[in-house]
Amino acid sequence: MNLDLPAYMQEVGRCARNAARHIGRADTASKNAALTAIAFAIEDTAENLKRENATDLAAGREHGLDAALLDRLELNDTRIAAMADGLRQIAALPDPVGGISDMNYRPSGIQVGRMRVPLGVIGIIYESRPNVTADAAGLCLKAGNAAILRGGSEAIHSNQAIATCIQLGLADAGLPADVVQVIETTDRAAVGELVRMEDSVDVIIPRGGKGLIERISKESRVPVIKHLHGVCHTYIDGMANLDKAVRVAVNAKTQRYGTCNTMETLLVSTEIAADVLPELAEHYAGAGVELRGCDATRRILPDIKVATEADWEAEYLAPILAVRIVEGIDAAMDHIARYGSNHTDAIITESLPRAQRFLREVDSSSVMVNASSRFADGFEYGLGAEIGISTDKLHARGPVGLEGLTTLKYVVLGDGHIRT
Repeated sequence: MNLDLPAYMQEVGRCARNAARHIGRADTASKNAALTAIAFAIEDTAENLKRENATDLAAGREHGLDAALLDRLELNDTRIAAMADGLRQIAALPDPVGGISDMNYRPSGIQVGRMRVPLGVIGIIYESRPNVTADAAGLCLKAGNAAILRGGSEAIHSNQAIATCIQLGLADAGLPADVVQVIETTDRAAVGELVRMEDSVDVIIPRGGKGLIERISKESRVPVIKHLHGVCHTYIDGMANLDKAVRVAVNAKTQRYGTCNTMETLLVSTEIAADVLPELAEHYAGAGVELRGCDATRRILPDIKVATEADWEAEYLAPILAVRIVEGIDAAMDHIARYGSNHTDAIITESLPRAQRFLREVDSSSVMVNASSRFADGFEYGLGAEIGISTDKLHARGPVGLEGLTTLKYVVLGDGHIRT
């Protein structure tokens, strides 16, 4: 395809900006009708989705994609059904747009409050998983935003097939086609164009590997909601319940390896290390987890590998766990502050004062007491769905659901009031 890429992207941005005005004022019933229609279209065209996905899978194998990436790329009956169900779940969520809160009378007689409104145009850049196309479109639509979606080149046929379903659903609900646009080119330069479209795009959300997110963060002229990586910690305090500690620490690592909320470093107080580490090591060995420990840890578990400085900073996304024995809660929090990624960190303790200190002083988007880091998820938090997890402090932090895809404006009600 002989494409004038800058002109194409500028037209995409112009259309998205116009569409944002339409979807921003759409009522809840219209948005829900579109989501439901997209879900039906996905189900009705499941065989075509699998055929297009097979083309992507074949190309991926030819280009040497590893087994993990091919797994993320695959669309099977279960995943197609999950896409449709996810859209229906979004339709069932309360609509955040237009809600007014904190209305108060001021001494002047005016009422001042805040209204929740869409962000406008959201650009989403993602890799591998074609289901993100449906998820992102659905969340942006329900929150009243126009979306520009740029998936990875490895999923181009799958993403375009899902885009067709989205267009069918928007048309069925009487909403503009440009409310959701899926970039049609695999040219990597499209990403560079998108992140510089500050007149057309209000926020960029990257979903993918550390390299992609670092590039977006460096190049973007548009505000970015992001997290670079998930170096999540569990600290087993000296006043922990051993049964809880073992149960939580095993789940935090082994429930699923390739997610950003999986524990990558286990910190254990010297007070309890000799009691808890041998039992944990048995569980991890049974699950095939490789342990890498500090010198103190290896005095208790002499058969494990030596942890290097790089291990404390590693997001393994694999059955590997770094283990460090620390003097207490202050040393644990110092380690997290130095090596953590501000994603999710947990303490296992029966001490309320220590739990409160950990909650207050650990600077992460999710901080937990006696619970697995694997709970750091929009669905588990009751958000219904999420577009990603943000470790930034502005504008959203933690799992970003519908509310995170909106912002607030002040509203003032008067009756001929004037300022004196």
